Parts: sequence; structure tokens; C-alpha cells
Amino acid sequence: MPALAADVPAGVTLAEEQTFTYRTLDEFSSLDPQVVEDVDGSNIVRDLFEGLYNQDADGNLVPGVALSHEASADNLIYTFTLRDNAVWSDGAPVTAGDFVYAWQRAVDPELASPYAWYMELMSIENGAAIVAGEMEPSELGVSAPDDRTLVVNLSKPLPYFTKMVTHATTFPAPRWVIEEHGAEWTRPENMVSNGAFVLEAHVPKERSVRVRNENYWDNENTVLETVTTLVIGDDAQGLTRWRAGEVDMTDIPAGQYPALAEEFPDEAFALPRLCNYYFNFNLASGPEAFQDVRVRQALALAIDREVIVDRVLQGGQFPAFTFTPAATADFEVPEVEMASMTQAERDAKARELLAEAGYGEGGEPLSFNYLYNTNEAHQQVAIVATQMWKQKLGIDVTLENQEWKVFLETRGAQNYDMARGAWCGDYNEASTFLDLLTTESGYNDAKFSNARVDELMTEAKSSSDPQPLYTEVEQIVAAEMPVIPIYHYSTNVMLSDAIQGWPMNNVEQNWYSKDLYRVAD
Repeated sequence: MPALAADVPAGVTLAEEQTFTYRTLDEFSSLDPQVVEDVDGSNIVRDLFEGLYNQDADGNLVPGVALSHEASADNLIYTFTLRDNAVWSDGAPVTAGDFVYAWQRAVDPELASPYAWYMELMSIENGAAIVAGEMEPSELGVSAPDDRTLVVNLSKPLPYFTKMVTHATTFPAPRWVIEEHGAEWTRPENMVSNGAFVLEAHVPKERSVRVRNENYWDNENTVLETVTTLVIGDDAQGLTRWRAGEVDMTDIPAGQYPALAEEFPDEAFALPRLCNYYFNFNLASGPEAFQDVRVRQALALAIDREVIVDRVLQGGQFPAFTFTPAATADFEVPEVEMASMTQAERDAKARELLAEAGYGEGGEPLSFNYLYNTNEAHQQVAIVATQMWKQKLGIDVTLENQEWKVFLETRGAQNYDMARGAWCGDYNEASTFLDLLTTESGYNDAKFSNARVDELMTEAKSSSDPQPLYTEVEQIVAAEMPVIPIYHYSTNVMLSDAIQGWPMNNVEQNWYSKDLYRVAD
């Protein structure tokens, strides 16, 4: 029997076999903390690696490798004090230098990290210049005066800086392993990590297995012995395997939450989630019609979001008319005209705008392709949206789906007309969403560029009250419509009642296997 975890309630009987098996839709992008760019991959990386801080069940910061931090009076220098009992899985101590190396690596153009822009957002001194290739990675404003002290110099105050260090990109990296094995350092036989689990096996597009890291500083309070991720590319099959007891957790197929919640009231969940779902226009190389804001507005107006969330998805999602979800901390959803209209008014306005632009009935025919990654729910949303455009506006849309990694590459290379977009907050503050719409953002897939938006978001980073700035950004986005907000998430999952400790109230849904445990039947 494994040692009791500190948060297992008294009187609870733990199962003899402490395993957790869950299903994911796609193969993750990477297990390299400085390279991973997707939610599923980050879930695994949080098991394998530990950063300065973790999150508790409510999303609050709790010590990770760092025990505490101090900020200078001007909030430009953060000094983190690291614990002295953190070690890598090979027994080497985790030092402040491991963070310095990882952060320099993340901004190094040679690595070309998909999240290099995130390090820029953290306002670390010289970060932007290094990413641009104008300075050397060694000039990043981060240093280790000794093994237990990490000093970060910022170029400007950032009120939410400490919230950002729970993200995988900021996790430490083992320099000696990376230098020996290169890109293959994340293979099970090569990987050295500092989290509560180590990588035992990885079969691409099939499964990933983590087992307890006996060298983890809090190993005695870890309960689970084995965590297995199974790649099952079909929601219906995932549910079938959950019913058979082959997986402990799986996403609920679109539209099935109400029935499953009635059948399994203690195991079907609609969890709060700090994520948005939207459609990207390709403003760089997409159809010429997309350069006309009236066309973009018409397409946005004609989508009946109530139908999508209430009849198609049926999982507690919220219709979205702004980019930032209402669940975001200290964010007030601004008023935008489209949200106050009835759907009939939106449809009429859409037809009027499209005609003004010279398309639709009596004008030029309009057609384009819509790209999404393979998934039943994404397909259903795509079909319903394109039917609305066809019926209301006479627009023909061809649907194209791709496997996740191919989809990311295609969208990132601007090889699409319109593409599905979604974003889950990297930290709980509105800038994690709105920064995506700045000119230089690495995930500005629409290639939207608005000087006022850039100015407002720069100003917001040092503002004690950024809400008015965020309101103006949202209003510009609603007017320019470079992306079409569709809905804000609620995560619908089937979770076996044998698995306890899930962070139900963490809107970021950052979970750590070290906090979970299996109870006896």
C-alpha cells in the first residue's frame, strides 16, 4: 500500500492498485517543456517536470521548486528562493542554474520554441531582443547568484508575473541530458525530469506511461503509482471504453452531457474552463473577400451561438461575443453591439452587410474552405455554422479536417482560408487571451494587426487598473472581427468516482497527478 497523501481524508480506503488511465484525442505536440504547445502535452509535462510554483485545487499558487519570492519596491526584480531538497530523477540537485538554462533556451531562436513569445510577454529584460535575434540568450534578464537563488529582472512591472511561472515553458531543463541526446532527450530511455513522475513508456499515437519518481522531493505524499494516457481519436469510442472500465476519464461526445449526467450523476461533469472557441480569418493570404470588414461581420452575425451551445454541444458552454471568457479573474465582459441584438436582427444585418460588400444574392458568389482538427464536436460545430452561412447568406463552405499536428503546422503556415481556433489561458488574467490579437503574437493565426490594440495591451501590462484598456481592445476586436468568437468552454468529462482529488474549481483546469488518488470500490 502506498503512503497516504496529505490530502486524503481520514477514513478513506485507498485501492490496492493506484493507477489512473485517461483518454486524450490526439498525440501531444512534445514532452519538452520549452517546446510543448498544446493542453494535452502540458498536462503530461506538469507530471514530469515541476516549475517554480504549482497550483492548488482552486488555482492558487503553491510552492513548487520555489518556496517563496520577494519583489523589489519597483516590482522590476523578483528573487525566488528555491528548496534545497529538489532533485532530478537521476539524483542531481535541481538548481537555479537549471531555470536560467531553460529560460535562455526558450528565447533562443535556434530552438524556435512555439512559446518564445510567452517569454516576451513575461517582460523579462532583453527577452524580446533575443527572440528577434538581436541579442544573445545569455543576456536574458535571469541569473543564479547561487544554487538556491533565482533572480529575474523585468523590463517593466508586470502585476501578474508570478501567475505566469506555472506554465510549462518556464520549467527547468537538464542541460547535461539535452547536450548529450539532442532532440531525442525526451525519449523514455533518455529523459531526466524533476516532477512527481518519470516517463516509463511512450508509443506515439497510442499511449504514454508515467510512474512515480522516487527522487521527487514530496514522493512520500504521492499516492498514484502509474498514470497512463491513451490516444483514442474518437469521442464515442472513448465513451465506450470508459463504460467498459478501460479508462477512468474521457471527454463526453458533443450533445450527450445531459443524458450522461442523468445516468451517471456522480461521474459526469461540466467543469469551469478558462478557454475560448473561435474561428480565424486568414487576413494575410486568405480570400480577398476577408479583407472587407463587412464580410467578416456578416459571417459573425449569421452564426446562431445559442443553437451551437444549447442544441449541438449541450454541455454548459456559454455563447461568446467577446474574446475573453467571463470566468477570467478581475475581468468585466464589455458591452458589444452584437450581443444585445436578437438573432433575427443579426441575420438581417448580416445580409445587409454582405450585399453592401457586393456578395451574396445579386452580387458575387462567395466560397471558402474551413479547416479544423479531427474531432466529432469540431465537425458538428463546423457543419452547423456552414449550414447557417449557406441558408442565410448563400455562402458555400468546403470543410477540411486534419490530424492535430498537421493541423497546427497548416494553420501556423497560413495555408488556410478560415480555421478553427481555441485558447486556454496560460494564467488567469485577461491578457492571456487578448495578447493573442497583438501584431507580434506567435499565435495570432489571423495575422491581425492593429496599432491601437498593440498600444493598449502594452499599456495594460503596467496598469493598476487594466479593465478600461481591455474593454477598448474587445470593442476594437468586435468592430474589426479578425476572429469570430463562438463560445466559452465548459469541459465535459466522464470521471470515474474511484478517482479523487480532481481540481474541480480550478478554471484553468491545471491538474497534477500527484494530487490524485484511487479509492477502493
